Amino acid sequence: MTTTKKGKAKRKKILVSKATRRKTVRRVRTIRKKVAKKTPLRPAARKKARPAKTAGKARSIGGPAREAVGPSPSRPATPASLEQRIGVVTHYYGHLSVVALQLAPGATLRVGDVIHIWGHTTDFTQKVESLEANHAPVTEVGSKDDFGLKVIEHAREHDVVFKVQS
Repeated sequence: MTTTKKGKAKRKKILVSKATRRKTVRRVRTIRKKVAKKTPLRPAARKKARPAKTAGKARSIGGPAREAVGPSPSRPATPASLEQRIGVVTHYYGHLSVVALQLAPGATLRVGDVIHIWGHTTDFTQKVESLEANHAPVTEVGSKDDFGLKVIEHAREHDVVFKVQS
């Protein structure tokens, strides 16, 4: 070591070749977890009692005819003449309670019409009081119009909209 003017020791740099560096690298040893030993079962506990298999019930081939599947219990059965499907909810704006609808081709909607919005968790009927197309109030909209409709309850995308015939 050499000393500087103030008396501090200065270390000399030692050049080490790449070959000697490789030799000084420590080997990493892998540690394996010990596997827990399974406790032997008692002879009686090894075999569980299984119920005896029995033959299935005898079924007649020409039995009574099955009943036709009725409407789902979540929606009451309504005659098709009372409601006509006119469109689908494409978006719901919760802070405004407004839905954007896409009407079916040929369908129209007017202020004063009664509509029924039905979906997975939605089921309510209301009178159309406010229609708005391009940020302007309108009284009637067609299938090609982009419009919003003020609703009284929460609606979701893909809910079906029916016009109630009176």
